Amino acid sequence: MKDIDAIAALQDPVRRRLYEYVAAQGREVGRNEAAAAAGVARTLAAHHLDKLAQVGLLESGSRRLTGRSGPGAGRPAKVYTRVRAERSVSLPARDYRTAAELLAEAAEEAGLDAELCASARRRGEALRGPAAPCGGLAEAMEVLAARGYEPHLEGGEGDQGAEGDHGAEGAAARVVRMRNCPFHAVAERFPPLVCGMNLALLEGLLGADGPVRARMDARPGECCVVVEASKDNDG
Repeated sequence: MKDIDAIAALQDPVRRRLYEYVAAQGREVGRNEAAAAAGVARTLAAHHLDKLAQVGLLESGSRRLTGRSGPGAGRPAKVYTRVRAERSVSLPARDYRTAAELLAEAAEEAGLDAELCASARRRGEALRGPAAPCGGLAEAMEVLAARGYEPHLEGGEGDQGAEGDHGAEGAAARVVRMRNCPFHAVAERFPPLVCGMNLALLEGLLGADGPVRARMDARPGECCVVVEASKDNDG
């Protein structure tokens, strides 16, 4: 029942805002910062953050936020990061993860990578429907966020700069990375197969011939795919 307790903890609106803020940062967050972001007092934020850690949604630690060490550096502050473990509840019980892993294992053993990617690309196109390919990175981030990828613009805040000038330096900064992979559990066991499927799905979803393109660029703790302005649109 631990997953139920964890999910139930997010029913409180303040607690949910704090969790969502910490999760979106992709780094350690102190109590003062979290309180300011949620618009609540530090003591209230501390209470809710500790509760989120207690039910296993956040991890807590301590470090000096001043960046200094030694005498006069101040006491270490409590900081929080999102726990990587998944939480889910199904009533009645279902076990789709085992089914996905069995299918992935069979596809890998049978060498069906190309067939799986073709199916994934078709599914992405079906999800996009009659809409044109994404018109830019800002639009792509909206699509990715709706699918649970938690996109963020590398080197920038939010999506500012996503539709800016197309100079070489600007293009280098316009890379959308994703803090979450919706297929993380299966991708850990079958990375080439599932990451290839994920790439093909996003190619179909975003539009392979549009102003943005998806490509592989794995980095620990994030989705293996990134999205950037296509070379034809770099200027």
